[in-house]
Amino acid sequence: MASLSVPFLSQAPAHLSTSTSFRLKMRISATPASTPTPTTVAPPSTASVDASRVEPRVEEREGYWVLKEKFREGVNPQEKVKIEKDPMKLFIEDGINELAGMSFEEIDKSKHTKDDIDVRLKWLGLFHRRKHQYGRFMMRLKLPNGVTSSAQTRYLASVIRQYGEEGCADVTTRQNWQIRGVVLPDVPEILKGLSEVGLTSLQSGMDNVRNPVGNPIAGIDPHEIVDTRPYTNLLSQFITANSRGNTAFTNLPRKWNVCVIGSHDLYEHPHINDLAYMPATKNGRFGFNLLVGGFFSPKRCADAIPLDAWVPAEDVLPVCQAVLEAYRDLGYRGNRQKTRMMWLIDELGIEVFRAEVAKRMPQQELERASSEDLVQKQWERRDYLGVHPQKQEGFSFVGLHIPVGRVQADDMDELARLADEYGSGELRLTVEQNIIIPNVENSRLEALLKEPLLDRFSPEPPILMKGLVACTGNQFCGQAIIETKARAMKVTEEVGRLVSVSQPVRMHWTGCPNSCGQVQVADIGFMGCMTRDENGRMCEGADVFLGGKIGSDSHLGDIYKKGVPCKNLAPLVAEILVNHFGGVRREREEEADV
Repeated sequence: MASLSVPFLSQAPAHLSTSTSFRLKMRISATPASTPTPTTVAPPSTASVDASRVEPRVEEREGYWVLKEKFREGVNPQEKVKIEKDPMKLFIEDGINELAGMSFEEIDKSKHTKDDIDVRLKWLGLFHRRKHQYGRFMMRLKLPNGVTSSAQTRYLASVIRQYGEEGCADVTTRQNWQIRGVVLPDVPEILKGLSEVGLTSLQSGMDNVRNPVGNPIAGIDPHEIVDTRPYTNLLSQFITANSRGNTAFTNLPRKWNVCVIGSHDLYEHPHINDLAYMPATKNGRFGFNLLVGGFFSPKRCADAIPLDAWVPAEDVLPVCQAVLEAYRDLGYRGNRQKTRMMWLIDELGIEVFRAEVAKRMPQQELERASSEDLVQKQWERRDYLGVHPQKQEGFSFVGLHIPVGRVQADDMDELARLADEYGSGELRLTVEQNIIIPNVENSRLEALLKEPLLDRFSPEPPILMKGLVACTGNQFCGQAIIETKARAMKVTEEVGRLVSVSQPVRMHWTGCPNSCGQVQVADIGFMGCMTRDENGRMCEGADVFLGGKIGSDSHLGDIYKKGVPCKNLAPLVAEILVNHFGGVRREREEEADV
């Protein structure tokens, strides 16, 4: 296993004293340090799996991982595109520069170049919006732990501003930025600009490892278990080879999500990740228990399950590599609906999968899970919106509600200004599509709260707006069946006029069954569909989900009612709030006040 050693230095606000400094120096190596011999090693698996099934299906050729010829029968169309040309060649071998110089008329004449812009560019984080914005791209960034700087935010604002009404940005459900309106001729310069401000879009789409998620208040959280930033940074740099492109992990069977848990609140949603690091100690050593296999797809959703494995902190990278290699080598590449890692775990059985991971570890072994879990099970999840004290005396963080995650260039510039003027030049993105300004001196809070931008990006939004999440929807996304962002706001406003509630209710919207809006984890979820109205005419609608939970007792919600016309959603949600969440109808409130 190759060694990787990365130093980390978190930016310390100039106005902080040494005693309250956020400066963090951490060095972690992918090559295991001299640690004690594991006390518990996995026994050989006794499960029955034919030896041919655990033969690796890929092999390295000239620096790229390629599916072997004997395993190519019945592969899906995306695999055929990868076999024809490895998508990473567009970046590593500068194919993007040639492509950017071609007209779309010329590109569309050839299947090869058409596949480049519609499929292969996703490995560079570029998604052609052929259906709704022909010739324009969404660009997805890598932003480990959701931490970004004012300089990075200003640069992204400068990119989308040049595209006028076509340009905007979204905070995603993986603590990330997506920018819209990008045109192909500009891509080489944009990539150069991203590099100059310490950003990358590389390996952020398709069959790659997605943005590593961590605690959004890492390092400033008075109750944190561990600062997740060094681990998420390390994972991101390892997976992308420090933004140069890591072809060892770019030919996975499907996308793959990872998170590192740092708080009792489980802000990171471990149960929906392919690999989740859960903090735990063992024999006096700090490390992580592992969960594997959580995912959403149109045909199936599954909670992550225990791998029955614990790794010391210095083995965060080796075990990530081992899990990825097992998935890359053995994963199914036929029907795309059955290619996520949990399908492989189901096929092999958890013990055989675990054994395959173990034999890819440097010492070819894995310790069994620890019973010393550091996450408190009975913990009331804290609200990070609003003003909250940091662990550093005299400082607070301020959580701002970004309605359905959508921002414009001017908004981004203003957020950057606020971060510089009141904080340490840093912003934190959250999986609920909100933004946190950390490191605000308490003496500056009053002035910050009076800033005009906070009238729209409020630290104290209406209670039903607090937990509102929405995917891109069919305004830009070709897969979305319905419009989501504006509709989510409109329906929530209508519901607020019908019912009052005393506690936040998390409502998530997704435009299609891919569930980018993660409706299954919401208290109430809406998945776009086409349905029929009372007159039998086709109209936009939603399947309504109920009962998703996050936290230590997390579980996925179930279908409550299918095919509800969008125009009928507000009264249905009002009824759900009254029956399941203690809501009170407004007319009854008014009667009680008389």
